[in-house]
Formats: sequence, structure tokens, C-alpha cells
Amino acid sequence: MKNTIISALALAVVFTACTKDKNVTKPVDPNAFSVAVSGKIVTVKNLPADTIVGLVSGQPVGVGKYSFFNLRTNAWVSNADSASSNWDLAFNGSTIRVNAGTSGPGAGGAFVLVGAYDNLTTVPADSVFKTDAYPSYAITKGSGKGWYSYDGATNLLTPIPGRVLVIKTADGRFAKVEILNYYRGGVTPSASATDEIKTSEQRYYTFRYTFSNSTTF
Repeated sequence: MKNTIISALALAVVFTACTKDKNVTKPVDPNAFSVAVSGKIVTVKNLPADTIVGLVSGQPVGVGKYSFFNLRTNAWVSNADSASSNWDLAFNGSTIRVNAGTSGPGAGGAFVLVGAYDNLTTVPADSVFKTDAYPSYAITKGSGKGWYSYDGATNLLTPIPGRVLVIKTADGRFAKVEILNYYRGGVTPSASATDEIKTSEQRYYTFRYTFSNSTTF
């Protein structure tokens, strides 16, 4: 009888523990790729953009792989769809491509607007959407020329405040995009961090955007 009671108590403890485990909310990994929607604004975190695999002549390099993203469906798109109209932006290092011109078969385009993200409520009537024409891109590359600045002294790349990417999607609709961070977890390493940390943590985009079926956001 005593053994039966002990066994029953043991089972009760196990059952209670299992029940509690089912209700435990696991902490969100700050370094995991994620998409969050809040009203009209979609925030993408940790989208890898050909992350560093080694050094060539002292310069960090990846494998040449782009990450494709569909602003219409809020989805990271397979590389198998790279030649389709199923993506709007492609990321590789500091290069951002649009689905048009030499980069894809879509009707996309882009330009960089100087202004506050929240203040951009409509696509300006005089907008001129550029397309990619390799080696040039609609979203201009280079420190201070497009959306980012690079500090050679600290070896850090940071988005320029007040730069908005105005995007024409692959199917001719519109989105406004703001790049928030270039490093894993959405946190820029400190200027005093080692070059190893700065290299390994870079090329993970955090950005927000608003998609619209019209020219109004």
C-alpha cells in the first residue's frame, strides 16, 4: 500500500512538471530572424545578407549569396525564386538590389529620400524610380551616398538618420523602408569592440517598412 502511494505521488509530480513545462514561454532569441507586424508597419530583424565566412587579402568576404525579401507577403524568399517576380529587395553586404533592370524581371525601382520615415505619407508626385543597371544600383552604394555611412577608424557601418528607401515593388506597388541596423540582434558593436566581433556580427539587417497598394502610406 505504501509503495502504491509513493508511486502515485511520483506520477503526480511528473505530471505537474510536464503541465508546467507546456505553459512556459520560452524567451525570444534576439539573434533569430523574425518578422513582426504592428498596424501598417512591418519590422524585420536579423535578415542575413551574405554573412562573413573569411578574409581575402585582409578583407571580409561572404559566399556571394543574396537574401531575397517580398515586401508584399512579409516573407524571406528562397534563392530558387531569384529569377522570378516573387521578391522586391535583395540584400548582400551593404548592397540592396531591386527587382528590375539587371537584377530581376520585375517592374520594381527605388530612390533614397531625405526625410523622416513617419512624415512620408505619400509617394511624391515628381518621384523618379531608378532601376538597377549593374554595376550601378537604384539604391546607391557608398558611404554617405545612400542609406549608410562607414567609419574607417572604427570599422563600423551605420544607417544615416532621415534616409528612407522609397520602393516600387516587383508588381508595381509601393513601400517605404527604413534600415535600422546592420548588425546581429539590431545592436551595433561598440567602437572599442574587436575587429573579430565587428566582422562576425555584421550583415544582419534590421529594417521596418510600410507597404501600400496605392501611393499613400
